[in-house]
Amino acid sequence: MPDGRDGSFDGPTEKCGVVGASLADRDAARPLYYSLYALQHRGQESAGIVTHDGFQQHSHVEMGLVGDAFDTDDVDGLAGSAGIGHVRYPTAGSVDESCAQPFTVSFKSGSLALSHNGNLVNSEEIREELAGLGHAFTSDGDTEVIAHDLARNLLESDLVRAVKRTMSRIHGSYSLAIMHDDTVLGVRDPAGNRPLCIGTVEDGYVVASESAAIDTIDGELVRDVRPGELVVLHPDGEGFDSYQLVERDRPAHCFFEHVYFARPDSVIDGNLVYEVRRELGRNLWEESGIDTDVVMPVPDSGRAFASGYAEAAQDNGAGVEFAEGLMKNRYVGRTFIMPTQDERERAVRLKLNPIKSTVEGKTVTLIDDSIVRGTTSTQLVQLLKDCGAEAVHMRIGAPPIVAPCYLGIDMATREELIASDKSVEEIGDAIDADSLAYLSREAVADALGADRGDLCMGCVTGEYPYEIDGEETDREVSRPVIDGGSSAGADD
Repeated sequence: MPDGRDGSFDGPTEKCGVVGASLADRDAARPLYYSLYALQHRGQESAGIVTHDGFQQHSHVEMGLVGDAFDTDDVDGLAGSAGIGHVRYPTAGSVDESCAQPFTVSFKSGSLALSHNGNLVNSEEIREELAGLGHAFTSDGDTEVIAHDLARNLLESDLVRAVKRTMSRIHGSYSLAIMHDDTVLGVRDPAGNRPLCIGTVEDGYVVASESAAIDTIDGELVRDVRPGELVVLHPDGEGFDSYQLVERDRPAHCFFEHVYFARPDSVIDGNLVYEVRRELGRNLWEESGIDTDVVMPVPDSGRAFASGYAEAAQDNGAGVEFAEGLMKNRYVGRTFIMPTQDERERAVRLKLNPIKSTVEGKTVTLIDDSIVRGTTSTQLVQLLKDCGAEAVHMRIGAPPIVAPCYLGIDMATREELIASDKSVEEIGDAIDADSLAYLSREAVADALGADRGDLCMGCVTGEYPYEIDGEETDREVSRPVIDGGSSAGADD
């Protein structure tokens, strides 16, 4: 595997959304379709659903947004009360149909479909081993590696033992929605790095990356899938079985799900994301509050942080006003053409326009969730000053991002990360802010009600909860043994 320090890694990393459903009296396709809409923020490159009607598998997977990938006939053609779905946003690897999911395999022991959110860091080792055993791969994604390994183990073991064997071999972050014939499963990696939850609907059960997907289909959240747990939904929709297949001393929940990636209305690991972000904002005031005329968010990512920050400021007697000072144009997408430097610099004005009466002649605190390269922050500070702001102080609801993410969130390389080689003061100077402050790591753990050691904070510490070549780890972990056969102890 390449040296991790250059930001490269072992195969595509997926910031994706997965869902699975097993219902009693109706087809699963339409609830899955609505659930994928609720998870659209987790992936915009492709969308897919695979169902099973008790006799055969039905699949529809296309590039594009959910609304573009499916029409009414596509959904109606997906028969069966069991199914899984996926939305994908690749952060590396092929951006084509070869890596679109769910990935399907037909083999002697039946049919298999698999949706994956996360990233393996030893997929190439397993791929080479399976290729040597005659497995033919059609993509460069690690999802296909998991599917082939699981299919191979299903030839030798029952469903639960097969999943346990595969979990003992794959290394990295993963939440999986799996369908073996008409049985739907949910699997979360032993560190619980990526989110996965289980919910109930009127006539069955659902697993999904976020609880907002369950809310969308009038379901009720039951609980999070535990780290290292397999849940097997009953084909009749009457319940589910739980198997704790792998135990770890400590989880490694991704804190950045709460800071940025997840929907604010989702509950992840027992925390409502919106309230976590407000608490992060309150902690940000406690650590680095400054009394300005107005506090405003960078929409939409900074809104909950700014709300909590302003509330804490007012509780402490500051005469600050919370206001929406930047209006977002929601119709400027990633395909906007910017061939010249002047047009690239103008792009921020196309996406965000200041409200002059909120800004002119006032001191401003601008709140955002993160600074990655610094380009957008520089443009926003300049935009507000051009609009007449007397001063612009920037506050960030997370610690500085100093290292890439290898585990399923899109991050830049170290060379692109402004905080990787600059102090906070130097970053403030670079973006021309009158002052700049970030939230501490301890304050993040406090807002989550978690022990710092139970979180993955690799992107802000440079130390990861997994063994990644060229990187430091913050805990004792060991890679699964890749020995060319079934993993030792997998059936214990």
